[in-house]
Amino acid sequence: MKIVELNTSFSIRDFRQSWKKKQLIPKKILKRVLDIIFDVQERGDEALKDYTLRFDQLDLNITGMEINQDEIEKAYTESKDFIPILEVAAQRIATFHRHGLPQSWFFTDHYGNILGQKITPIEYLGVYCPGGKAAYPSTVLMNVIPAQVAGVKKIIMCVPTPKGEISNLVLAAAKVSGINKIFRLGGAQAIAAMAYGTETVPKVDFICGPGNIYVAAAKKLVFGEVGIDMVAGPSEIAIIADGSVSANWAAADLLSQAEHDEMARIFLITPSQHYAHSVLKEIEKQLSFLPRKAIASEALEKQGYIFIVPDLNSAAQVVNTIAPEHLELLIAEPLGFLEKIKHAGAIFLGPYAVEALGDYIAGPNHTLPTGGTARFSSVLSSEHFLKRSSLLFISPEGLSALGPKAIKFAQAEGLIAHATSVKKRLEESKD
Repeated sequence: MKIVELNTSFSIRDFRQSWKKKQLIPKKILKRVLDIIFDVQERGDEALKDYTLRFDQLDLNITGMEINQDEIEKAYTESKDFIPILEVAAQRIATFHRHGLPQSWFFTDHYGNILGQKITPIEYLGVYCPGGKAAYPSTVLMNVIPAQVAGVKKIIMCVPTPKGEISNLVLAAAKVSGINKIFRLGGAQAIAAMAYGTETVPKVDFICGPGNIYVAAAKKLVFGEVGIDMVAGPSEIAIIADGSVSANWAAADLLSQAEHDEMARIFLITPSQHYAHSVLKEIEKQLSFLPRKAIASEALEKQGYIFIVPDLNSAAQVVNTIAPEHLELLIAEPLGFLEKIKHAGAIFLGPYAVEALGDYIAGPNHTLPTGGTARFSSVLSSEHFLKRSSLLFISPEGLSALGPKAIKFAQAEGLIAHATSVKKRLEESKD
C-alpha cells in the first residue's frame, strides 16, 4: 500500500477522477458483448448452447439448460450442516428489508381531488449469480429475498457451470430463497437471454446480481429493455481510523476486500502516522497466511492507499470524495461522526461492526454501489423491485379550478390538443 500525506500538492478529487477513468468498460469488450446480445436475440437457445460449449466447455444438449429439482434437492441434502446458517441469514435479510418497504398512499385536496401513489412489485425477476467452483450463496440470498419481500412471485436464476461444476451451497441457497427456475448459463449470453427471452429462458422485467466485466457490460447494454440493479465494479473498502481500534483488526478488514480480486480498491484514512505504519506492518504479517495472497497483494500494490490527514473532519471529506462501497468508522464516537458522511454504500459503525458481517448475516444488503456511484445511487433493497404509479382522481370542482390554468399551460407550449381535451370537459360539464 502507498502512504500519502494529503496536503495542497495532492488532490483527492483528482485522484478519484483518475481511477474513475480506469474503470470504464473498454470499447472492445462492449463491442464483443453487443455481438453476443444480438446473436442471442437472433438465434435464441442455439446461441446459448454454442457460447456455453465455447466458454464453459459444457454441452447443454447433454445436460439440459435447466437444473432440475432432483439436482437441487441433492445439493440441499448434501449441504444439511449449512442449511441452518442459510436460514438464519435469510430470516435476518427479510426482516431488515421489510422495514424499508414503501406503502401506497392517497390524500384529498381542498377541491375534492384524490391524489396518490400506488406501489406494485415487478412481475418477473432474473438473478445472475457467479458460479463454477466459487461458492456465493450469500449473493443468492441478498438478491432474491429483498425481491420476495417486495412481492415478486416469478424469479429465475442463471449461474455458469463450467465443465458442469456448481456449488451445492448456491443451489441450497436457491432452494431456501424460493427461486422458481435455475439455468446453467453464464456471461453476457445469460444476461441477453433473460433480457430478451429465448425458447427456454423466459424474458424478465428486471435483472440483478454481480458478475465479471462481460456481465457488467451486458447489463449496461440491455438497460432500457429491462431494469437493472446497477453496473458494479471491483469491490472497495475505506476505513476511517483514529487509532482507538487495534491495528490488527483494521488490517484484517482491509484484507477482507483485497482478497476479492486484483482490482479491489483499499483505503485507510487516519490522522495518525504511527497508526498508519502499524496497520501496514499488520497487513504484511497477515498477508503471508492468506490462501488468496497473490490476489490480495496485487490489489494492495495497485489500488491500496493509506491517506494521512490532518484530522477526522478531513477524513470525512476524503471519504465523501471517494464515495466508497463499504465504509468502516473505527473511531471512538462513530454515531456522532455519522452526520459528516454523505456518500458511502454501506456504513459500519464501531469496532464490532465488521464489514464481513454485513456481507453475510447481519441483514443489510451487500449489493452496493461502487466506483464512486454512491454519490447518486443506493444499496440494493426491496424498493428496487417495486414500481410507483401516480394516481389522480379529479372532482368537478377540481376541473373548474385547475382546468383553465392547464389550458394556458398547454397553449404556452403549443400543444393545442392538450388544451382542447381540457376545454371540452369544462364546456360540456356546464351543460
